[in-house]
Amino acid sequence: MKINKSIFHLKTILIGILFFQIQFGFSQEEKNSELYKTIMSKDSLLFNVGFNTCDVKQFENLFSDDFEFYHDKDSISDKAEFLRNFKKGLCGSPTTYKARRYLVSNSTEVYPLYKKGILYGAMQMGIHQFYEKSVGKNESLANAKEHFGSTAKFTHVWLLQNGVWKLRRSFSYDHQLTSTAGIKSSIFDNDQEIKKWLAQNNIPTLGIGIINNGKLQEIKIFGELKKGIAAPYNTIWNVASLTKPVTAIVALKLVSQGKWNLDEPLDKYWIDPDIASDPNHKLLTTRIVLSHQTGFPNWRFMNESKKLDFKFKPGTQYSYSGEGMEYLRLALEKKFHKTLDQLADELIFKPLKMNDTKFIWNDIIDVSRYAINYDNKGNAYEPVKNKTANAADDLLTTIQDYGTFLCSVINGDGLSKKVFEEMNSHQVAQKKKDKYFGLGFEIYDLGNDNYALSHGGADQGVQTLFFLLPKTKQGLIIFTNVDDGYKVYEKLLLNYLGENGQKLIDIETK
Repeated sequence: MKINKSIFHLKTILIGILFFQIQFGFSQEEKNSELYKTIMSKDSLLFNVGFNTCDVKQFENLFSDDFEFYHDKDSISDKAEFLRNFKKGLCGSPTTYKARRYLVSNSTEVYPLYKKGILYGAMQMGIHQFYEKSVGKNESLANAKEHFGSTAKFTHVWLLQNGVWKLRRSFSYDHQLTSTAGIKSSIFDNDQEIKKWLAQNNIPTLGIGIINNGKLQEIKIFGELKKGIAAPYNTIWNVASLTKPVTAIVALKLVSQGKWNLDEPLDKYWIDPDIASDPNHKLLTTRIVLSHQTGFPNWRFMNESKKLDFKFKPGTQYSYSGEGMEYLRLALEKKFHKTLDQLADELIFKPLKMNDTKFIWNDIIDVSRYAINYDNKGNAYEPVKNKTANAADDLLTTIQDYGTFLCSVINGDGLSKKVFEEMNSHQVAQKKKDKYFGLGFEIYDLGNDNYALSHGGADQGVQTLFFLLPKTKQGLIIFTNVDDGYKVYEKLLLNYLGENGQKLIDIETK
């Protein structure tokens, strides 16, 4: 009867919480908010340190004096009883077994609790999985293999007590002996498995940004900056050609403000000496540059002469060109008497508080956070240290900053309706079916009136990529710091974008 009564008690409390939530309208915290980060930090101390390493002091410090634990299979316990059972059970004799807890990716929700407008606590809800080490007769715990144990839902009630966060109530319920709790399980639900996967693919550092409902909801950073130094949440990356969308939005915001014209000839402000005698330069416009129809090579140094020239008449076909973006930069700088980095600061970086995003190496706030770039044999490249802004390459940024920028793009912030529509329209077809270039972004036609905006970056020791789904306001950002980092793209696309990810892969592989 003890278990049945405890289950009844648990259900009563949870129904009460649900009723309170419906009646008084909880507002879920965004995953980049300070409260969300704080609760996730406490969760990490509680489980990654406390539970997974049998550090009982973490529980003692994090539990309130009147802590209570409700379990749907094992009754109710207070703080003293919980700690006693934990020490004797999971953290008892090394001849028994130990368990590890993994938080299921994207399952956590955090809701603030207020009294008269003052924050006094938070509710955390999520799903976690438990893996166990069973020790055989002639086997040591160190050599025992970890196997799946169970999946459960949990609800935690955290309270601010004298300015310190304490866990007041913990509910663990809906235990299942399967690897899912209504969701698909994958290596991305298990940080340890991701680390193994990256090691197998020789990826030193991986950054992932997940956008949902037009907001950056999750950031994941894996790997090391260099030997023995874990990559931090705010790792700084060289993102190569992901610079181009930033330059494009600078121009498009100026167009939206009526200060710049998409179709005005750029020769009014700038003519490159290499092409001054070629009348084709009169055809160059911002629209033609942003849709990569300039006729320029990618870079002039690729020409035998090392000089800029036209490979075809501007506006007649697609050909990707960094020179085109640099041409636009020079025109903008002549017109506004400001450098590109100054324009970007005013129009994008400062309004969005992108404090870690810079065009120039010496402007980096903390060089120690930079993800060193590697070839596929593990040899480090010297970082590119630009002294002036390059409109096409070598932007330095974080997942947080660039994700914030992409959220502003997907929401059309600072763009007029007409300019936003132009940005998302097919300006020119690429060679692959269902793939186009808009203004500053690649466009993938996914069918059923659905599409994706994208851009990639590739340099020595850099492979970066993002996809945005404007219709559903979803997105995925992938940063790596190795020559062949693209090897992880497919698995990440399938996991985070599902059916749309498969469609994007199909378009690229046709």
